[in-house]
Amino acid sequence: MLLTTAICSSAGAAPAGAAIAFTPCAHSTEFGCGHLTVPLDPGGAAPGAITLAIRRHRAPAGEERSAVISLAGGPGQAGLPFAEQTLSLLGPIVATRDLIVFDTRGTGFSHPLSCRSLETFSSENPPGTAISRCAQQLGPARSFFTTADSVADIEAIRRAGGYEKLVLYGTSYGTKLAEQYAQAYPTHVEALVLDSVVPPNGPDQLSRATFAAIPRILRQLCARHACAHITPSPTADLANLIRRLGDRTRRAHWIDGHGRAHTIAISSYSLLEILIQGDLEPTLRTEFPAAVRSAAHGDYAALARLLERTRQSEEGESEGPPEGFDTPLYYATTCEEGLFPWSRASTPGVRIDEARARIDALGARAFAPFTATDVLDLSDIPACAFWPYTAPAPVPLQAPFPSVPTLILSGADDLRTPTANAREVAAQIPGAKLLIVPNTGHSVLGSDPTSCSSNALQALFAARPIRPCPTTPPAVLLPTPLPPARLADVPPAAGSRGRAGRTLAAVALTLADFDRQVAEQALAQLDAGSFTARSSLDVGGLRSGWARYTAGRLVLHGYCYVPGVSVSGIITSARSELSVGGAAAAPGLLRVGPGHTLSGLLEGLQVSVASAEPSSLDAHTALNGLRPGRLPLTSR
Repeated sequence: MLLTTAICSSAGAAPAGAAIAFTPCAHSTEFGCGHLTVPLDPGGAAPGAITLAIRRHRAPAGEERSAVISLAGGPGQAGLPFAEQTLSLLGPIVATRDLIVFDTRGTGFSHPLSCRSLETFSSENPPGTAISRCAQQLGPARSFFTTADSVADIEAIRRAGGYEKLVLYGTSYGTKLAEQYAQAYPTHVEALVLDSVVPPNGPDQLSRATFAAIPRILRQLCARHACAHITPSPTADLANLIRRLGDRTRRAHWIDGHGRAHTIAISSYSLLEILIQGDLEPTLRTEFPAAVRSAAHGDYAALARLLERTRQSEEGESEGPPEGFDTPLYYATTCEEGLFPWSRASTPGVRIDEARARIDALGARAFAPFTATDVLDLSDIPACAFWPYTAPAPVPLQAPFPSVPTLILSGADDLRTPTANAREVAAQIPGAKLLIVPNTGHSVLGSDPTSCSSNALQALFAARPIRPCPTTPPAVLLPTPLPPARLADVPPAAGSRGRAGRTLAAVALTLADFDRQVAEQALAQLDAGSFTARSSLDVGGLRSGWARYTAGRLVLHGYCYVPGVSVSGIITSARSELSVGGAAAAPGLLRVGPGHTLSGLLEGLQVSVASAEPSSLDAHTALNGLRPGRLPLTSR
């Protein structure tokens, strides 16, 4: 249904002060469901109305004169799918305040925007053409889906709900919405909780803070000599690899869980994709230093596998509920209100040229080691250059913030909304408390591996001191080892020598690689809510072959991590038989014994080694400690 049809069929906007009628939700005992009809144009110049879908959790105690309003990311992410998780995250804060969760206009069940042209891109329907067609399909109403319009909706909910004050809890783009409400209605703000901050006039379309943060985040990943056996400098490796790639696209192969090889394209932008996706899937970054180091020396296998896992992670995000993310709304908001480096009167081609000129004027050092093309590809410039504007560019907001209790949370590893954003906003809010959370990327409250951010949230409302977070990374986030490019790079196992000793060590490395891959796959399934004790986990070898883990049974079929060394066989609690082969290997048979020893005959020689890490010989332990999924209140 076209947006204009939906709006024209809506009832007129409710009068100011109209109450919201809540009834029990069909699928939740915690929330009541209600709706509020608001003007399409809060300024009143254009006709039409929009009905907002709202959920309310009643405070068990208190006078209900204040409410917490939760604001999701995007722009374009619906809020209602995260209502239960938000309630759990906030804890005691909503014991004396109502919790209000709603789908912002144009998302979820609040008149979602729809454009067929954005469903698929092709040579016949390139992104620029699709954006232009979508804007034309939405019609003149597309100009009423900005952050300022949603701010007016929040105020309408406050008045209709009968609340004197609001606690605004925003994540990612939701922080921008919270900030702008606080600037517009300062007397109605009780407190601010800003998680993964977008400044009120952001985001920066050139992502300068993101590019500036990349070297720091790589250094943090390798702190405490964590990369000592991988590389002396992950930033130098990244720069070397980008120079090696140049403007070309390198083709490499990754192996699927059935042992089949697939080709994947690797470019400098591919490296940026891995780093950005690491905001939401931190194990992607743990493999990054070794994969980049190997590729910089001509071995692309680890990088190809890592890039494919990144693509799967990105696709997993888009496979949520249909109301989860509204792409037309994203562009309607972003293109209409974004501060782009061009004249809105220019043609699309001229706009892109103006943007390139601005990037070039900033100089290569502003984005190093990435290129101007990477900057452009990461931005919304190629899409929004084709947006037919309905209004002049917005004037940057300068209004002050109220002096209210404020907690600003920033993941130290966040590239989507880097800590520089959080510092910028914290400096503008009197008395704001900034908590930088180590070993955490985007959406801090939902992804912090410790209780530090949650404790800080409760401390804010209890008027207690907010304590710094511990900095020691959990073991699961330590960088993975450098994959050997040949058997000669593998030192012989302790107590062994020659080709048999190297092969024995290579088999131990191979099993450790499988355990890492199966643990990462299990974690991804946990995040998606699909992992069970009987889940079957299939992974491809780094070089060839496959392996499967199901309910305590590990089967390997030609699984190859070190070139020329393949492992086949079965490992269970009662049985372990491994056949070792390959062009470079000392062939033979091995068994896994008590104490995680690996022993047997290789090339006729008796060999044995005890694993320093039990998980390298036992897939069970690789699955221990995996936790449920995160709260993905993210920015696009």
